Amino acid sequence: MKLLLDESIPRRLARYFPDTFEIHTVVEMGWAGTKNGVLLELAAKHNFHALITADQGIAHQQNLESLPLTVIVMIAHRTRVQELQALVSSVVDVLRNETSIGVYRVAV
Repeated sequence: MKLLLDESIPRRLARYFPDTFEIHTVVEMGWAGTKNGVLLELAAKHNFHALITADQGIAHQQNLESLPLTVIVMIAHRTRVQELQALVSSVVDVLRNETSIGVYRVAV
């Protein structure tokens, strides 16, 4: 499963996902600074299964219903690896168990 980590997520978080996931970052893809709407279109075009972000407003700013992409919002007090690491198992659960595309929130 191919995942894209948004700029709001530290790239070091990728090491806490199981090896069965192919993880890329927005920066690695050359999409740093790209607005959310365009970023979502690029992610869908490049066959990403999901965008992982800490941007809680993304669901309200974009029309996600038309994209073949799941968006998972990680909600923590801060976006430090130490805090987000605790949410990785919940993200993995969502990815493995949800069959419909949509916006999912995982929180501490």
